[in-house]
Amino acid sequence: MKEFETDVKRYLAFLQMEKGLSENTLISYKQGLEKFGAYLQENKFNHINLSENQALDFIKEESHKGISLSSQAHLISILKSFYKYLLAEDKMDYNPISNIESPKKWKTLPKYLTIDQVSQLLELPDLSTPIGQRDKAILELMYASGLRISEVITLKNSNVYMDDNFLRVLGKGSKERVIPFGEKAREFMAKYLTNARPLLLKKNINDYIFLNHHGKLFTRQGLWKIIKGYARTLGVPATLTPHTLRHSFATHLLEKGADLRSIQLMLGHANISTTEIYTYVAKNRVKKIYDRFHPRSAGAKPGGKNTG
Repeated sequence: MKEFETDVKRYLAFLQMEKGLSENTLISYKQGLEKFGAYLQENKFNHINLSENQALDFIKEESHKGISLSSQAHLISILKSFYKYLLAEDKMDYNPISNIESPKKWKTLPKYLTIDQVSQLLELPDLSTPIGQRDKAILELMYASGLRISEVITLKNSNVYMDDNFLRVLGKGSKERVIPFGEKAREFMAKYLTNARPLLLKKNINDYIFLNHHGKLFTRQGLWKIIKGYARTLGVPATLTPHTLRHSFATHLLEKGADLRSIQLMLGHANISTTEIYTYVAKNRVKKIYDRFHPRSAGAKPGGKNTG
């Protein structure tokens, strides 16, 4: 296992130095390879002499644990990249992962909240407490800008331009993008920064905007746990995922007439095809509204009274 651990350490250093991958991506790769390492150790396999069937068994084992198709695809991608690196380093002369295909990922529509649900969610934090003021600022900013949770927790004072209502974030692949945010988000951000953040910061010194109750940087899981708590209060725990507010941001913009290209830039999608999935969401919603309210639709109630 020592040889595997050494190869993984060198590979991750290569990704950081040569490929410039973000810290979050590196963590994701490290976690995937740790799972792979545990599988190798349990079965007493050597990663250099691994067969294609042995590699495939690892993916099957993970799928039996209930991980999603996208997570399986991500694992395969990590292993393909890892073995490609080992080939380039002349550590081996074949890639046991090369013929393993990613599981077919069906185009599932992203879950999002209605505008009314978002409004209710944003009213939940208790503004009489520093924690509530912080949570209010986080929720308002996430809905106003479509930030990923990882981008929220790493947001620094130097990234936010309060007077001009925009912020700069470093997204996936270390790509920087500029995102505007509205007056409501600005209002509650300003209140948090003035009143609550100094109390949360205590004696710590850091430039991160959003702090946990220890006055330190949030973990992704820590922030998600807080948002999930508000979701339970709202009554939508099953619907809410770490990306729900991001999906709601994009869907509501599209419903109000924003163009896909602008939404793509704000979300930081590399390809417009990724953003296009929101058109399916919008079309779905329009169809439901039509079916519910148009007097000649299949779902209309007799007599045109459709108060549903």
